[in-house]
Amino acid sequence: MSNAPSFVTCSSLSFDWPDGTPVFDGFHLAVGPGRTGLIGLNGCGKSTLLRLLAGELTPTEGQLSVSGTVGYLPQNATLDTALRVDQALGIHAARAALHAIEAGEATAANFSAVGDDWDVEERALATLDQLGLGRIGLDRTVGELSGGEGVLLRLAALLLARPDVLLLDEPTNNLDLRARGRLYAAVESWTGVMVLVSHDRELLERVDQIADLRDGEVRWYGGNFTDYEELLGAEQEAAERMVRVAEADVQRQKRELADAQVKLARRKRYGQKMYDTKREPKIVMNARKRAAQESAGKHRTLHTERLAQARERLDHAAEAVRDDDAIRIELPATQVPPGRRVLTLSDLRLVHGAAVPGEWELRGPERIALVGRNGSGKTTLLRTIAGRLAPESGTAQTHVSTRFLPQRLDVLDESRSVVENVARFAPQATNNVIRARLAHFLFRGARADRPAATLSGGERFRAALAALLLAEPAPQLLMLDEPTNNLDLSSVRQLTDALESYAGALVVASHDVPFLESIGITRWLMLDGELRPTTAEEVRDTLWHD
Repeated sequence: MSNAPSFVTCSSLSFDWPDGTPVFDGFHLAVGPGRTGLIGLNGCGKSTLLRLLAGELTPTEGQLSVSGTVGYLPQNATLDTALRVDQALGIHAARAALHAIEAGEATAANFSAVGDDWDVEERALATLDQLGLGRIGLDRTVGELSGGEGVLLRLAALLLARPDVLLLDEPTNNLDLRARGRLYAAVESWTGVMVLVSHDRELLERVDQIADLRDGEVRWYGGNFTDYEELLGAEQEAAERMVRVAEADVQRQKRELADAQVKLARRKRYGQKMYDTKREPKIVMNARKRAAQESAGKHRTLHTERLAQARERLDHAAEAVRDDDAIRIELPATQVPPGRRVLTLSDLRLVHGAAVPGEWELRGPERIALVGRNGSGKTTLLRTIAGRLAPESGTAQTHVSTRFLPQRLDVLDESRSVVENVARFAPQATNNVIRARLAHFLFRGARADRPAATLSGGERFRAALAALLLAEPAPQLLMLDEPTNNLDLSSVRQLTDALESYAGALVVASHDVPFLESIGITRWLMLDGELRPTTAEEVRDTLWHD
């Protein structure tokens, strides 16, 4: 990392996809040292912007400049499983040369490979230890690591390279609580330029500023995500006041225009009456008629212009009010009476070793949070309950209609439209009924006819959730596996809204503690070898102090 301050700038930047779909048009951005949280709705171009900054994409027009070296951690990054850890870290050549020199091979090539990096092994091990990977060493293969460990290894490689600009795209996806805590610490200690895209509130609490990408422009808010919400809330309150003032002005201008038209009509009737009774000379009455018509025209034009100006002010005020639609649905058929038996696990042992000893029951409309480390068996448990995976021993028995939404959202048929996908789960419902229900999930009109393959991440999740919640029979037990992965903050709020309407039992496996707290969890369960009760406080304590 160089000593000179680094910057990222975009000037009049435009970018279109090969099919002509525009993403940015005349886009401007300037980012200096510090941690910047880049947020925005799914599909607004956040990941595309990072790829442009990283040099993976080329702008269609305009200028893009990044001073210094760049490190980029993309979403869903994968590593070759055959690589050794030192190869994944990018230190294999330097390390091999160092070992050769220590063994007596003091060649110019070996010295060149080492350069000034004589402590490369010590730094690599210290970086791995910082991220909780100290135990893996440098000689194991990537295939021996879990998915979360692979993400941390990619981050370790970036930290070792010490770039001037670090770009992170949803870095906490698929990380368990302990891994997230270590990543948070790494982010907090970063001193260069950092731009991170995330829906993780805990991570966004550790940034210096928020960049809100909306409608192809960035608005800046100093401070972390809490500061952003407070500032945005004040902005929106002021914007809504301006809308109310503008609406009142439009109504007043409408009344004044109507009153003016009534007065003009009266004058016209009076003038006609005078003309008909010939109380004044004809030349005088004609002159008065022309003058009245001119005056009436000016008067009408004045009030019409005032009304148009008032409507323009209303439109301008309304543009400042955000319209991030909320999901509003009624799902009475999902209701589960208190005390009704929903799920029974008996001496259950999962195929990967975790166990639920004895008998465990879920009754009534409980909301269960299932937490635990990566690889602890949370997904395996949900798949076993859903009947997609046989247990090693014991039983998992559901007593009500059940639906399971996996991380991959593979309940959707990519080639079918949203309407057709929902119809697969509710074959008795008419097309009109399905479309009416889908409108509550924000799929209105032509949006409901889009193929699943063309949907953004948030739209795809809403379509999958709609397919399950509108299924026949209605699900009285709903299981969700890491539902907030790849969802923007608005989509997370929409999911929370939808779950508020859900009256059945709920089991959610997630590392997103703020989300779990927002949906009214009634029981917290930790899967760590065995299933045991826990609390939100214990989960957070594990996160911060493990």
